[in-house]
Amino acid sequence: MLRRDPVRLPLRCLPAMNARELLALAVDPSLILRAQGMTPDPWQRDLLLSPASRLLLNCSRGAGKSRTCSALALHTALFRPGSLVLLLSRALRQAVELLRYVKQAWRSLARPLPAKRLTETQLELANGSRVVSLPGREETIRAFQGVALLIIDEAARVPDALYYSVRPMLNVSRGRLVCLSTPFGARGFSWREWHDPRADWRRVHITWRDCPRIAAESIADERRAMGDLWVAQEYEGSFVSMEGLVYPDFPEALLDQETMPEGRPVGGIDFGWRNPFAAIWGVLDPDDVLWIGGERYGSQVPLHQHAAALREQRHVTWYADPSGRTEIEELRAAGLRVLPGANDIRLGIAAVTARLRTGRLKVLRSRCPQLIGEARLYRYPTALERRGESELPLDAHNHALGALRYLVSRIDARFLARLRRPPAPPTTEETSPSRPALFDRDDLWTPLR
Repeated sequence: MLRRDPVRLPLRCLPAMNARELLALAVDPSLILRAQGMTPDPWQRDLLLSPASRLLLNCSRGAGKSRTCSALALHTALFRPGSLVLLLSRALRQAVELLRYVKQAWRSLARPLPAKRLTETQLELANGSRVVSLPGREETIRAFQGVALLIIDEAARVPDALYYSVRPMLNVSRGRLVCLSTPFGARGFSWREWHDPRADWRRVHITWRDCPRIAAESIADERRAMGDLWVAQEYEGSFVSMEGLVYPDFPEALLDQETMPEGRPVGGIDFGWRNPFAAIWGVLDPDDVLWIGGERYGSQVPLHQHAAALREQRHVTWYADPSGRTEIEELRAAGLRVLPGANDIRLGIAAVTARLRTGRLKVLRSRCPQLIGEARLYRYPTALERRGESELPLDAHNHALGALRYLVSRIDARFLARLRRPPAPPTTEETSPSRPALFDRDDLWTPLR
């Protein structure tokens, strides 16, 4: 279904924007991007001029999909008085980031309408329009009615149940729905809607080749570091199956900077002889973000040599494999402060996953090659490899990751206590056989302060 909403000029505008400029902006929303010093790509201008009531964007990382949709949100708020625009994402932090783009665009236009209310999560204009950012929780969405535009950011990571709960709110208002995302494996509503020929969507597929700001050399470097499947998913819009990975979100935690903020020094240790000994360390900052900026990794090295190396990391509290009681005592005798971690693999993985999904784990790319390499390989068994009903990953490529799990299991002990509460029974739709139902419990991803 195609439709074009009526455009109404704001009743009052600041002198910085005259009537001719305002009319041009009403006709061409891409001028919002130009006002911010950006030259719109052809696909961006085409999308902003589209009258489609359902837009499904499958875009490369860095293509500018969030900036484009923020321009669409602001244009709707400016030229449809009294409209309600909702910005929805899995986590509030990401929804707030999209609203921040809206505010930047509004300011770049010299505030063509004054704000009646301006907070971290809401922009209300003098014409009665509101732009509101919301986390992906059903109870926060149902109270909103009369939605003119609903934008779902990173749709591939938004739970199906939430998507099904928000669609009906557009029926009465006949509002527009825009879903934007980079793929996240062959699952979820965005994957199904992309491939369903009966669905009434205008589909927009943008790869890195459609974005002049992404150089071929950068993609080659990403391919070297992360592999072909990762590039296919993140930069070429391919719905490759990545769901076997234990930590598919791990690349989002990687940073190219060389320094860490101030914080409490912490580390994790996984003991080994033929299997590698692995230690990782970093800081827990005042905002509860865990930064990992160092590792030690090696096979058939005496423990006293590891102890000597780890002593150079001063004031670190280490959390180690609790089954290595003798090794823990030896490290303590060498002057290290070592405490046992928790050894429940399933709960530890869930705690690390929670930090990844809420942006509370950061890893310095240049300093942790072994940890990053394991994250690309650590996976759940396939149906042929599975034995019985075990939900545990394969016992390989998990030494530095084990050290990370021991660390997180202790600093997030309160989170682990929440995990031990019995979950609601999952539906077949919501749970895949290679991904434990525990990780689909959205109530667990809220950071604990």
